Amino acid sequence: MKAEPLVSGLAGMALAGGRSVRFGGEKAAAILGGRPLLTWATRRLAATCAAVAVSARPGSQAEALAQAAGLPVLHDAPGDADGPLSGIKAGLIWAAQNGATRLAVSPCDAPFLPDDLFARLVGALGPEGGALAVTQSGRQPLCSIWPVDALPLLTRSLAGGAHPPTWAVLEALGAVEVRFASADAFANINLYEDLTAAEARLR
Repeated sequence: MKAEPLVSGLAGMALAGGRSVRFGGEKAAAILGGRPLLTWATRRLAATCAAVAVSARPGSQAEALAQAAGLPVLHDAPGDADGPLSGIKAGLIWAAQNGATRLAVSPCDAPFLPDDLFARLVGALGPEGGALAVTQSGRQPLCSIWPVDALPLLTRSLAGGAHPPTWAVLEALGAVEVRFASADAFANINLYEDLTAAEARLR
């Protein structure tokens, strides 16, 4: 993986709190190319972000992997709905506590994301708001950057157990859409067959 310069004030978080029902086990712990999918995500984030954390369920394999790597583990707040926005909310709180002004978010199940993903998203940022990747397949809201001052909006969005679409909250923030040419680079591993295909792709 090509190293990108660290960005001051940018923290990163890998989302690994999903239940991976279709996969049949925790995707974050699935091995690709000799390392867990979670490690693919955290290493990519660490190439650009000054600090990296993992959003994971208590007692999960993802939590254990993060702890073994010395990474902070973030849990959703009690009462927040299952879904990525709850993890992002926890990430924004952690980022602010650590002096960051923005949070880069990555899914744990997309190992072939572009090496320059977060550098390009940062480069597109204006003075306010965030940024998200877009391909010919559509928006990629889990490949995004959020300002820490988006926390009040996320808190309101999740009130009462609600969980609106992640892209809709980014749109409300006025996030910049950054177009990437290869939709394949953003492909998720959802089924075990996808993992097998990814191994073949590596070879």
